[in-house]
This record gives sequence, C-alpha cells and structure tokens, in this order.
Amino acid sequence: MTGGQIAGLIAAVAFAVLVLFIIFVLMRMMRTLGEVNKSISSITSDVDGLSNEVENILVKSNILLDDVNGKVATIDPLFQAVADLSESVSDLNDASRGLMTHVSATSKKAKDSSAFINVGKKAFSFYKNRKV
Repeated sequence: MTGGQIAGLIAAVAFAVLVLFIIFVLMRMMRTLGEVNKSISSITSDVDGLSNEVENILVKSNILLDDVNGKVATIDPLFQAVADLSESVSDLNDASRGLMTHVSATSKKAKDSSAFINVGKKAFSFYKNRKV
C-alpha cells in the first residue's frame, strides 16, 4: 500500500466515524424532540383546562362583584342614616352644652338674687317685728 492509499483509508475511516457520530447525535435529537413534543402537547392540554377554569372563575367573580355592589347600594342609605344620626347627636351635645352654660349663668344669678331675697326677708321680718 502506498502512502496515498493509507491516507485515503484513514480519511474513509474518519469519514465513517463522523457519519456514525452524526447518526448517533441525530437519533438522540429525534428522541429528545419526541419528548419535547409530548411535553408540549401535555402542557397545551393542561393550559386549555386551566384557561377554562380561569374563565369560569372570572365569570363567577363578576357575578359575585355585581352581587356585592347591589348589597352595598342597599346598605348605603343605612350609612347615610348613621351619618345623619351622628350629626344630630353632635348638634344635641352642642345644644346641651349651651343649655348647661345658660343654666350655670342663671344659677349664679339666682344665687346672687337669693342673697338679696334673704336680706329682704330679714328686713321685712325686722320691719314686721318692730314695736310701734
């Protein structure tokens, strides 16, 4: 065998090894792609199921929100009545404070007047009991 034939034989063996390696890699890649396809189809079916469930949840949430809004609209007059009542109670407190201030001032005047009345009573009693 000549040098060119040996080099050709080495090149042919190297090319055969390269082809075998490429076949091995391609077969592994096909197996991996098959698994990826299975995973994608499984994920797709799961996502379809989830999207249906999410849609149902959104519909129920909208119904619940409408119900809550209706009940809040029903309760709003109650809150308004409570607010009006608290304002009335506040006005009543202000009026009672004013009344207490007025009563305190009147009682002070009555106290001063009672002192004058006592003096008047004593003077009248003295005038009545005097000897003529």
